[in-house]
Order: sequence, then structure tokens, then C-alpha cells
Amino acid sequence: MTSVNHPVAGLAGFAGLAAEQKSQDVTDWAARIGWVVGLLLVIALVYWLMREGWKWRGTLQGDLPELPQAPSDSGDPQLAHPSPATTLKGNKPLTLSGRYHGSTTAGQWLDRIVAHGLGTRSRVELTLTDQGVSVVRPGARDFFIPAAQLRGARLDKGIAGKVLAEGGLLVITWQLGEKLIDSGFRSDHAAEHPAWVDALTTSDSDQNNPSNQTEGAER
Repeated sequence: MTSVNHPVAGLAGFAGLAAEQKSQDVTDWAARIGWVVGLLLVIALVYWLMREGWKWRGTLQGDLPELPQAPSDSGDPQLAHPSPATTLKGNKPLTLSGRYHGSTTAGQWLDRIVAHGLGTRSRVELTLTDQGVSVVRPGARDFFIPAAQLRGARLDKGIAGKVLAEGGLLVITWQLGEKLIDSGFRSDHAAEHPAWVDALTTSDSDQNNPSNQTEGAER
């Protein structure tokens, strides 16, 4: 009769536990691999749905005309004039380096415009001239906003799902065909934003106020 405390019985019990533990490890790995594969499939599905939604939105916006391109002679850069609304010192060409955060239907900050590459976020270089705003985007499509199509500018905090600090976004409103568009930019130096708002608001007011043009002609 073998005692339960016999060394051979102890070894047999230990071997049985080890085999059971090894089997359990194999089972756990199979479950984990299944979860990882399932998660990857879900991520791939979500990405595909987002891509199809992006393409569908672009198709719906296919009636937008092509983006204007900068003329060969875009004019001299305008000067930033000091005012109580800006912290810029002295006069200098009005340019901006920063990021382009997207465009939406004017007044609807979540209605993203994706046609003609306007939905692609990128670095940006802006230059304001007498003929309009030059938008140069490394790695994305450049475009030009003619002065006649500018409708003003403001400080805001969000566009196309991107939310920043209050006043951290320069939003330029312009017209493309029959559609009014808001385009959002953030300078690497946020103190430059007010000068752009001043310049674009003043320019827009001058264009839409015949009395100013008349007075200027009389002088």
C-alpha cells in the first residue's frame, strides 16, 4: 500500500500539475491571439468606413470649382500696421508660418470640406498681398484666395473637429464658386493672428463700402 506521502506519489502529482499548467498556458495564448486578430479586424473596418465616408463626402462636394492658383505676379506683400489689437512692432510684410487645420462650410465648424485636398491638414505658409492670400502647403496642395473672394477673418477656437485654446485659431472666410468657406490656420506665433484679422477685415470693408472708394477717388 502506497502512502500519499511517498516521494513517487509526490513527483507524479507535481508532473500532473505541470502538465495542466502547460495546457492552460496554450489555451490562454490561443485566446489572446484571437482577441488581437479580432481587434485588428475591427480597427481595419473602422479605418475602411472612415475612408469610404471621406470619399463619399468628396463626391458630394464635387460641384465645387477648382481651387484658384496664385498668379505669376501676385503683388507685393502687404504691411502689418501696429494697432491696439496687435502686438506686432513696426511695419513688416504680413506673412504667417504655422499649420492648416482644415476648411468647413462657413459658420458650421464640423461640416468639413474635403474636395480638392482642402481636408488635408498640413504645415502652411501664408502671405497676404494686394491680390489675395497665398496658401503654400508643403506635402499638400497649394491654393490662392483672390482678394475679390475674401469675406473677412476672425479669431476662433475650433474648426473641422480640431479644438484649440480660445482665440488660438485664425479663421479666414472666403468664397469658392457659390459656397462660403471657413479655413482655419494656426500660426507658430499666435500673437500674429490679430494683425491678419485687422488686415482682412479692413480690406473686406473697403471692398464692400462704395463710399470709401468714392472718397478715395475724389481725393
